[in-house]
Amino acid sequence: MPDPFDTEISKAQQPRPEDCAFDLERTLSSVVCVRAQVPADAYSARRMGTDRAGHGVVIRNDGLVATIGYLINEADQIWIIDGAHRAIPGHVVGQDPETGYGLVQALKPLQSPPIQFGDSSRLREGDPVIVAGYGGRGHALNARVISKREFAGYWEYLLEEGIFTSPPHPNWGGSALIGQDGLLLGVGSLFVQQILMSDSPVDGNMFIPVNFIKNSLEDLIAYGSPRKPSRPWLGITTAEAENRLVIARLNRGGPARRSGLQVGDFVVAINGQTVNDLADMYRKIWSLGQAGVEVPMTVLRDGDALEIKVKSGNRSERNKPPRLH
Repeated sequence: MPDPFDTEISKAQQPRPEDCAFDLERTLSSVVCVRAQVPADAYSARRMGTDRAGHGVVIRNDGLVATIGYLINEADQIWIIDGAHRAIPGHVVGQDPETGYGLVQALKPLQSPPIQFGDSSRLREGDPVIVAGYGGRGHALNARVISKREFAGYWEYLLEEGIFTSPPHPNWGGSALIGQDGLLLGVGSLFVQQILMSDSPVDGNMFIPVNFIKNSLEDLIAYGSPRKPSRPWLGITTAEAENRLVIARLNRGGPARRSGLQVGDFVVAINGQTVNDLADMYRKIWSLGQAGVEVPMTVLRDGDALEIKVKSGNRSERNKPPRLH
């Protein structure tokens, strides 16, 4: 995971106060650094590491910070570095596994003002935005919205509408997407090498729209997660190759591995219905019910069609619970 301190934006790409209709310096000071320490035996430690660093955005006067979920997943120690460069202890408030964002709470007052939410639904392709990491103008980037579209991730993730911007910020995790009115429009999630639905590759970043955050904010504060049934989780990494879906990885101890699925199997149907792409496969799986439901799958292995039933699990139950403070 990129360190948020290691790269500055060239001055030519940085936003200038005279070009903004809001207080640029104050707005950028709402972006903090979030550092997380994760136990070595945590489920996510092998892939994401135990020492993680990224950004977050102060969204309330009491020190509530919105960030990206993979940064704080299974963390037992949180430190928030504020606008005065002070390291303030914090704790995980909650995560939304469907959209991918998370909340942390500072345990002492922060010297970083909160930023107000904007309306991400009003963003249009071509709109100018600012992508901001912790550290002020030297870590802020002028960008434009390249597209707004569905995004399906190989890790059993589907975002109904992501915001894609270019050029890419070098340290995107938890960064702030700021509109021309100085309001928060999204939280940085990914670096994406092809953000247009065409043959021409365009590097950029994907952001979780702030409207998704607003919709589940109170649930995460009160309960730590959205108050709705969890989706079925299989524990598979699936790749799209030549218009086919191939299982590229099986999570250790996951439902798919226990069911007899193998790396290299081609997924052709869910519950007897042909699947066309990742998003289609996820929707057909999730339509069967909540976590724990049996998922009938048809796969091709060495040219033979096999019917395999996977007893799905709950993605969140594999994780270590956050340490109480």
